[in-house]
Order: sequence, then C-alpha cells, then structure tokens
Amino acid sequence: MANADNTNRNPEPREALVARKCSYKEFMSCQPFNFKGSEGDVGLISWFERMESVFSCRNYTEDCKVKFATGTLTEEALSWWNSFAQPIGIEETYKITWVEFKKLLIKVLSAN
Repeated sequence: MANADNTNRNPEPREALVARKCSYKEFMSCQPFNFKGSEGDVGLISWFERMESVFSCRNYTEDCKVKFATGTLTEEALSWWNSFAQPIGIEETYKITWVEFKKLLIKVLSAN
C-alpha cells in the first residue's frame, strides 16, 4: 500500500551559509600553505586547492580571498605580487577576484 502521508520528513528549512569576513589571524590558524613560486604546476595546483579548502571551510567573503592568499606568498611569488601591486596600489589589487587572481598567477608562472 502506498504511503498516503506525503509530508516532508524534515520540515525545518536548511540554514543558508552566509559568507563572512574574518581576521587574518583566523585564516592563518587554518594553516594555509605558503607559495614560493618555484614549486611548478603541481605545487601551484596544491596551493590553489589548499587555499580553496580554507576559504570553503570558513566561508570567506570574496574580498578576503586575494588579500589573505597573497599573505602566504614568499620569495619569487611575493616579488611578483609586489611588482604587480606597486603601480596600481595594494587596495586596487585586492579588488581582484580569486578567479582573476588564479588566472593571472597561472599566466605569469607559465611565462617563466
């Protein structure tokens, strides 16, 4: 016999995840990888994946992603970022989306 009671078994609505701002200290507590720029394609992919894992876990707002991720750059990658940011200003560079930043970094590293 078919179930005549067709009610929803979980009537409470799911809570929507709300993107939130957070502190750099909180971000660093998630132990993101540093990126030197000399790790090659596999290292870059691993760095992207780790950053995205941290972003997803904490549900960061878009405007925090590039700012916090660039805080993990060291050596060659940091030198590139500084030379990129200097002419336009750091606040302008932080307006770049995470997707745009990834494309830019891939382009720069593939040129080397």
